[in-house]
Amino acid sequence: MALMGIQLVVSLLAASIMQKMAPHCSFARWLLCNGSLFRFKHPSEGELCALAGKQMPKQNRRDRRQNGENKPLTVPKDIDLHLEKAPVNVIDALVLRFFLEYQWLIDFAVYAAGVFMFTECYYSVVDASKEVNIGAIWCVLTVLFGLKTLHTLMSHYFRSEEGGERSVCLAFGFLSLLVAMLVLVVREDYLEFGLESGFSNLFDNLEVFARQQGYADWSIPVTKLTVKLGLAAVCAYIGALLAFPGLRLAQTHLDAIQMNSERPLIQILLHMSFLSPIVVLILWVKPIARDFLANAPLGKTSVTLVSSATFDSMRLWIIVSLCVLRLALVRYHLQAYLNLAQKWVEQMKKEAGRIAAIDIQRKVTRVFCYLTVVTLQYLVPVLLILFSTLALKALGDFSWCMGAEETPGVTPALVMPTAAPVMPGGVDEDEEGIEDMEEDIQATVAHLSETFTALRSVLTPLFFRGFFAFLTWWVAACQVISSLFGVYFHQYLMQN
Repeated sequence: MALMGIQLVVSLLAASIMQKMAPHCSFARWLLCNGSLFRFKHPSEGELCALAGKQMPKQNRRDRRQNGENKPLTVPKDIDLHLEKAPVNVIDALVLRFFLEYQWLIDFAVYAAGVFMFTECYYSVVDASKEVNIGAIWCVLTVLFGLKTLHTLMSHYFRSEEGGERSVCLAFGFLSLLVAMLVLVVREDYLEFGLESGFSNLFDNLEVFARQQGYADWSIPVTKLTVKLGLAAVCAYIGALLAFPGLRLAQTHLDAIQMNSERPLIQILLHMSFLSPIVVLILWVKPIARDFLANAPLGKTSVTLVSSATFDSMRLWIIVSLCVLRLALVRYHLQAYLNLAQKWVEQMKKEAGRIAAIDIQRKVTRVFCYLTVVTLQYLVPVLLILFSTLALKALGDFSWCMGAEETPGVTPALVMPTAAPVMPGGVDEDEEGIEDMEEDIQATVAHLSETFTALRSVLTPLFFRGFFAFLTWWVAACQVISSLFGVYFHQYLMQN
């Protein structure tokens, strides 16, 4: 039996198409350059001089520097300046900061979603329980690449000369560490991640595996307290990564609400999108979610509205639907960010004094230069929640069909392939070479099968359920903390 079968072929085909089609057809490039987003062009010195009511100096800026004139061209702040709008095109997007990282990650996520949907259809038609789920591997890789991208953005903040961004990341990291330590001591009766049973199952399987390998006296030298401390450190790191995405989400949300003040339906959707991480948090609070539906109080008795397996499927569908909603509203948030250039100009007009023309040009240009950074800060947290949920479904043996009873346990062992028997009789050198090659291939497949068998016997669906449920919940919790603080900061602290 093939180790991965048709899934491996589809996975390799998807990787090849992604590599070949990226320069010609890119979803990430289309998202920014489909003509729906408009940027603001910075005014030239001639336009600023005309608005200020004076003539443009005959010498340009470079000539003034060469002649020793370092005085910048200044104009009054209250000039009647209106920025010119232009649609974002491919040429403009190619020079944006972190554009290549943005394009690669978003395109990889799109192809990962395609591979996952194929594997789900494949598993619904064919009994492939003995094959490795390639779609789950793509989902896990998307989560890892998303964290790596956020790490790259945070490294950019740490290299900042001002140092304020570094302090914000560290502060949210320590706050996340404190919150994670509090969450990890909450009993499973309140937060039903399944971490306790998952890690207990992992340790038991590791000891059994060690005994099978001949290490009879070997035991796990790690206690549950050590594991929780390590997990809390990882949570603090994720909290630091999601600090600025949450703050940016709060700013773009408030601006998008103001931008669509005359469109109540869009405002409702924007509020639903902003509050969606809170819904994700509630879905794992057992007394509010599962107990309310499974044992709904009705007088002195309780009524079961949905079964436990149905609730698990409902939770997956709700999270995926909320992620799709947030992805569908990305254009409103990005346009709200681009409008900051005009918003800054309107604020400048209310001030007195003069300002250098180069400062106006820099302020307007800087907004557009960080467009891909803001796009990543909006999309990556959504992708983390979405693909960790998809990995939870695939690796945790859940079902999309409501009512299907699933019992997580140890995945059945793979059938070890056996070498084909050698037929008696004389063979020439070419046939011997072919047979040697076939034996090498069979030995390699057998070795890989044995490796995956051991891995699947240690990392069971019970462990994956606890791990990815907690990861999904924690990413949503970090977004709630940082975005709510961002709303408070932009609504009250900035105004004061």
